Order: sequence, then C-alpha cells, then structure tokens
Amino acid sequence: MPVAGDPTDALRALDHALDAPRGAGVPLGNWRWSVRQRLVIVRDRLLAERLGAQDGWLAARDGAAYRERAELLTRLTAITPTVLEAPDAEKIRVQLKRLVLDIAHHVQRVNDLVYDDVELELGGED
Repeated sequence: MPVAGDPTDALRALDHALDAPRGAGVPLGNWRWSVRQRLVIVRDRLLAERLGAQDGWLAARDGAAYRERAELLTRLTAITPTVLEAPDAEKIRVQLKRLVLDIAHHVQRVNDLVYDDVELELGGED
C-alpha cells in the first residue's frame, strides 16, 4: 500500500517533462516552465509523505527516512528557481534526472518501511 502523498506519479510526470524536446527560444521557455511546475508538485508530495513507524525497531529506519526526505527537499528547494534562470538548461536537466532517481529510491524505501510496519502489526511471517 503506497504512502499517502506518494510522489510516484508526480515523479513520472517530471521525468517525462525532463525528456521533452527543448529547442531554443519559446520551446526552451516552455520546457523550463513545465519542469518548474512539476518540481513544485513533487515537493508538495514529499511534504505530504506520512512517516512514523509504530514499532521501536523500525524507528531508526523511520528517522533515516525523515533525514533523507529533508535532504531531498533541500536539494529541490535549491534547484527549483534555477530551472527558470540557469543559462545551461542541459546541466540543470542532468541534475534533475539525478534528483528524480534519488527521490524514487527514497519513495521505495518509505514504501518498504510502511510494508514492514504493517507486516509487524498483522503478525507476518517470522
């Protein structure tokens, strides 16, 4: 069961926007604006993520997920304004592709944490 506010769909949309054609002039401006809008959606979904493992042995992983999310949000916050301003759009695109991958890994770890928490609650296999 995915976490409420799961950014998976937003990440897909951002990744798709990053791969869109971006010629000079108006197409590049449209690309920048489209990417910027999708970044905001990803940020909002990350902020809406629910963490908080119920079991003590999951607390360390839960804390690591909080720290990881904070680091990802810091990176998102730093890069978002540069999408519209940076002279080298390809450099920003490469940085954002890496960020999308890192956020996808984070989402998977959070989903694994939620699964493990539910498994413990229901008394899964030992």
